[in-house]
Amino acid sequence: MNKRGSPYLRKALFSAALVASNCDPVFKAFYQKKRSEDKHHLSAIGAVARKLCYTIYAIWVTTYIFDIWGELPFCLLKS
Repeated sequence: MNKRGSPYLRKALFSAALVASNCDPVFKAFYQKKRSEDKHHLSAIGAVARKLCYTIYAIWVTTYIFDIWGELPFCLLKS
């Protein structure tokens, strides 16, 4: 991760990635995959932060609701 852009946003994204890599099953599996590829902890967290950023953007531009547990129908749209 480079030092361009807002340091506050970078810290918030890094903190969110740290929590997501411990609590969210999708991001936890992605973190474990990166660690099994012999990536350093901070490098793996950076990869989770990048994936989290892509996920946030995809939710923002589409009309689908993010449902990690699969309880909602797939075609449910935001109103």
